[in-house]
Amino acid sequence: MTAGEKRKRLRRRLGDGPVIVAPGVFDMISARIADGLGFDALYMTGYGISASHLGLPDAGFATLTDMAERVRRIAEGTAAPLIADADTGYGGALNVRHTVRTYEAAGAAAVQIEDQEFPKRCGHTTGRRVIPLADMVTKVEVAADARTDADLLIVARTDARTACGLDEAIDRAAAYAEAGADVLFVESPESEDEMRRVCQSLGKPLLANMVEGGRTPLVSAERLDEIGYRIAIYPATGFLASAAALASVYGTLKRTGASAAVEVPLYRFEEFNRMIGFEEVWDFDRTYGGEG
Repeated sequence: MTAGEKRKRLRRRLGDGPVIVAPGVFDMISARIADGLGFDALYMTGYGISASHLGLPDAGFATLTDMAERVRRIAEGTAAPLIADADTGYGGALNVRHTVRTYEAAGAAAVQIEDQEFPKRCGHTTGRRVIPLADMVTKVEVAADARTDADLLIVARTDARTACGLDEAIDRAAAYAEAGADVLFVESPESEDEMRRVCQSLGKPLLANMVEGGRTPLVSAERLDEIGYRIAIYPATGFLASAAALASVYGTLKRTGASAAVEVPLYRFEEFNRMIGFEEVWDFDRTYGGEG
């Protein structure tokens, strides 16, 4: 499936059916596993990429070059449409134009930009500040105009809730809708009542961010659908599970000096070979007599 076909698929799915559940992916192992389970979309998490690729917090360290290369690899290696975190657009309005064009060329089906000041912060931590409303409106207008494929979705996120209150966040999201955003992302509402108010106040598809240990209540996809959301992302679930599993496995190995005592379930080696694509290599070898 081409990138354009994936974008059409995501845009159609946005308008029909239950809420889209998009697990967070942060490397090619997580992306391949999630893709193999048949999700309607995948979410490339900036937090996860910064942690897995750079070993640094989600605090503006990842560059456009860092992120765009991960977009390309994940989009090329999976069948599901990819919603890709682009932080603040990596600069001003001119940078946003370059970012959208770069992400589109890399294969993203949706590009998410946010209204934080640079350097940005994870949306469920403190210390976030937002840029002037007019500046973000310009960024959204530029993002919508920059795409060459009209099916590329522009996701506009506001981080105003924590520092400025829910009213300000809703007003900003409404302005971003007017500027051309296809999906609105009001980050970190702090109750189901706030989530409901967000959905009732805005006339564009809404995205919910389900972060374990974050500021927003964790509710089921079915409940999110009832509240009025169209997309639910789970950016941290995968890397938190992976980190917990690795800490347990490596801790056991350090204590015992053997992997036989590991209690965490291990992916079967044969299944992992298939998941990562070795069957294609073996088929090639049988056809062309390639060396191992």
